[in-house]
Amino acid sequence: MTSPTFPALHFPLLDSVVLPQVARVNLKHKAGTPVADVPGAVRDAIKLSARLAALRPGSSVAIALGSRGISQIVTVARAAIDTVRDMGHLPFVVPAMGSHGGGTADGQVGVLAKLGLTEEALGVEIRSSMEVVDYGETDVGARCKFDKHAAHADAVIVVNRVKSHTTFDRPIESGLVKMTAVGLGKADGARSVHRTGPVALSDTLPALARIALARSPIALGIALVEDSDKALVAIEGVAPEDFFASDERLLKLAKTFIARLPFSHIDALAVEQIGKDISGAGMDHAVTGRADLRSIPNPPPFVARIAVLGLSKATGGNGLGVGLADFTTVSVASSIDLRQIYMNSLTSTLVEKSRFPIVLANDLDVMRALVSTSWSADNASTGLCIVASTLHLNQVLLSGPLLEQIRQSEIYVSEGPLQDLRFDADGKLLTRAYERDEIS
Repeated sequence: MTSPTFPALHFPLLDSVVLPQVARVNLKHKAGTPVADVPGAVRDAIKLSARLAALRPGSSVAIALGSRGISQIVTVARAAIDTVRDMGHLPFVVPAMGSHGGGTADGQVGVLAKLGLTEEALGVEIRSSMEVVDYGETDVGARCKFDKHAAHADAVIVVNRVKSHTTFDRPIESGLVKMTAVGLGKADGARSVHRTGPVALSDTLPALARIALARSPIALGIALVEDSDKALVAIEGVAPEDFFASDERLLKLAKTFIARLPFSHIDALAVEQIGKDISGAGMDHAVTGRADLRSIPNPPPFVARIAVLGLSKATGGNGLGVGLADFTTVSVASSIDLRQIYMNSLTSTLVEKSRFPIVLANDLDVMRALVSTSWSADNASTGLCIVASTLHLNQVLLSGPLLEQIRQSEIYVSEGPLQDLRFDADGKLLTRAYERDEIS
């Protein structure tokens, strides 16, 4: 792994910073009704597909899987594979994740493995390649690329979660359409989408998806929706001609479950983990208030200072999004794979997310810097919030000023006593947002 090396610099001026006390607050975000039988719902979606039913026995069927940490994704994928095999066909898996995994075939297999999607777990071959076929160009000259292995299959099943995008707000954001144009387009296709910047996401991406849907062997989409507790609340089989309408309809449902913090202003936000499995940008701008795209205003809340304290296990060194923070630690910086984050930025053209913030020796120094630079009146009155990740918000740590606000919110459930933040002898934060280690 190609990781940077930073010195463990110490600044005596931080030694005198007294951190505010925090209380652990339990929150309840809107939840849905979980799908009772996930394998059964996947099986029904596939068996109701007219295109798959029309295949001759022994046909090859590519199952396209992406790089997101989707709830029960191994169960979903295995159910799809088993159903296709039971129908008398020959399933295999293709990674559909654009340029993720450092833009290499082996890297993309590694990304799937971090999600539990291995050949052993799935019982089929994973055919990973960055080679693509060219399906033509859009009216403005963008080339439509499509994974070579998927293109040569008799049918393709696209499996993806429908959710809001990390940097833009559109009727159709992340879902089956995006995976068709970007995920299955591999690195070449992702570059075709992102080359002209944010406007391409509203214009180029849909145009490329329409070409791919018309010319590729895509036979079915399996659209998934999660609620704020990461439970699957919708599993639908979608015919290719309905990808656009389904994405738009299910996005409205998905957005009703987005977990947010009810603050317009946060002085200091510490995020225990970022990762590509958590958000495409490492951490969700709906929580951090930072998309940091020059042509697009940042959404609320306004967060004066942000610190990143760790990477998720499943992200596999992909620390994209660290550039949205103001502070991080030597430990985090040295665990980031530069090849992966640089590849993402070179492909997406969103280079800001791969920059490095101020790197300090440990969590203690970072927390002291976070609070003392947050523009609050004094350290004790700083509105400090600590979250496990921007995806896991059922328990958070809040200081006094934010506690007063959260008690008036409809998502507030209860709170514990105020406590000092605890650190070990090496300066690692011991007081975590979740009482138990529930975050992988």
